[in-house]
Amino acid sequence: MKTVALLGNPNVGKTTLFNALTGSNQRVGNWAGVTVDRKEGTFDDVKIVDLPGIYAMDTYSNEEKVSKEFLETGDVDVILNIIDASNIDRNLYLTTQLKTFKKPIILAVNMIDVAEKKGIKIDYDKLSELLQVTVIPIQASKELGINEIKEAIKSDNFLKSQDDNNYQFSSEKEAYDFISSILEKCNKTENPEHETLKDKLDNILLNPWLAYPIFFITMALIFQVTFSWIGQPLSDLLDGFLNDTIIPFASNMLSNSSPWFSSLIIDGIISGVGGILVLLPIILSLFTCITILEDSGYMARVAFLMDKVMRKMGLSGKAFIPMIVGFGCSVPAIMTARTLESEKDRKLTALLVPLMSCNARLPVYSVFAAVFFPNSIGLVVASLYFLGILLAFIMGILFKNTLFKKDEEPFLIELPEYKLPSFKNIINQLYEKSKSFIIKAGTLIFAMSVVLWFLSNFNFSGMTDVNSSILSSIGGFLAPVFKPLGFGNWQASVSLLTGLIAKETVVSSMSVIFGGNLSVLLPLHFTALSALSFLVFVLLYTPCITVLGTMKKEFGLKMTLFSVGYQLILAWTVSFLVFNIGSLII
Repeated sequence: MKTVALLGNPNVGKTTLFNALTGSNQRVGNWAGVTVDRKEGTFDDVKIVDLPGIYAMDTYSNEEKVSKEFLETGDVDVILNIIDASNIDRNLYLTTQLKTFKKPIILAVNMIDVAEKKGIKIDYDKLSELLQVTVIPIQASKELGINEIKEAIKSDNFLKSQDDNNYQFSSEKEAYDFISSILEKCNKTENPEHETLKDKLDNILLNPWLAYPIFFITMALIFQVTFSWIGQPLSDLLDGFLNDTIIPFASNMLSNSSPWFSSLIIDGIISGVGGILVLLPIILSLFTCITILEDSGYMARVAFLMDKVMRKMGLSGKAFIPMIVGFGCSVPAIMTARTLESEKDRKLTALLVPLMSCNARLPVYSVFAAVFFPNSIGLVVASLYFLGILLAFIMGILFKNTLFKKDEEPFLIELPEYKLPSFKNIINQLYEKSKSFIIKAGTLIFAMSVVLWFLSNFNFSGMTDVNSSILSSIGGFLAPVFKPLGFGNWQASVSLLTGLIAKETVVSSMSVIFGGNLSVLLPLHFTALSALSFLVFVLLYTPCITVLGTMKKEFGLKMTLFSVGYQLILAWTVSFLVFNIGSLII
């Protein structure tokens, strides 16, 4: 089988080209030892390895290291290098570095329609002659030129590396001088329009006064779509179907079975696993919106805008997007962190994302705020969100100067042309994300749901109620840990434990444990101050097992355990300060 290495800068259509070449014959995983996507696909007897999008081979990031190592040690027959015709000088910098590997190169010149609108005309034959590579003009989004690439690969109809230039430049300036000398001979720019569409849109979207309001309005619309218009309503429908149809049906089917088996299936597996799977519409809605913004070219502008702010936390501007997504759900936020260039950024972002108050915590906030702060519900809830942001900023600075202390990597980003998102690409992305979510989350939740069901329904004498269960014993054992925080009762401890499955279950667990109306019963176990301390702990402590499962899959067990540990310490410390300082004031 012939192996083709696909390389190119970010935002040049590499994913679109990969999908067009391989169709559904794709496999996604990780490169050994690093959380960098490994994408492989095939057509006929050809294997396409989609290497990470990079700007150069200077080994700043894991992506660049992975690409360089694969070209050096992998059995690569030909390099397929995709470039943006409208920004050809910048893109050819990577091409000159790829030439040093002395492998045949097919140069796929993409977005030729955009270049032509700008008045850019390229003599492809001359470019091929000067660079000693096979040049094929394409429009990946419309699959124009795809057959030509396939035929060139299958027939070995591409130029071999025979030129004498070693492409070992002493400086970046020398490399660009070489590129300029080539483009002078094969690139002729006619008189384009005075102001392109890109220029007009950038004048608005990157305007110092308009950029940030537009961004916040855009994000507000995304959350509106996700949590009000599409995602949450669909999730509620699934939840209703689960509780009103599937569970009653299962109860009826298992009516003649033993009580423990019926409880295991219904209360443990169906409720536990189903309660998480109903969140899938929310995740897909969020990913759809993010993918549309990425494909359109807008997300690159957001990263550019936020880079200065995020640098103070030791992150690049691109990390702002996963942080925002974290307000919806930490699972897609951590998965979105894959798009960041460096391993440092991915790990640091994953550690900070759980401090963003996810949507699952909102029911807890709402119930407690309504009971203890009826006249200041909005203020209390907003203060919790702000506290999460503040602590993420502080912890980011702390981690930047300790665990992730290293020289800052350069932040390079192209501002791509604006374009209509590809429907096919969106569907492919959603398929991969949904499959990953179901596999990663479903298996782990299944196992944990069974364990928690057992702990809440059994003691050493057999099946019992929750007040006499192993879980209540565990809660009683943990209760002294929370006493300095103001809520040292076993019920609160157990509720926090069940919150490891999903934060919404903190309230539902309390309803079962207390066995009555929470608005009446909660004041018997909490004061206003201890309730506030409890809310702070819910905000900051270990995220649900779905998040932990995703983090383990992405970054390994060691980092997952570290994340759990530091968040527990942070939650306990901040809650302790809130309760004890509050006690001195009140």
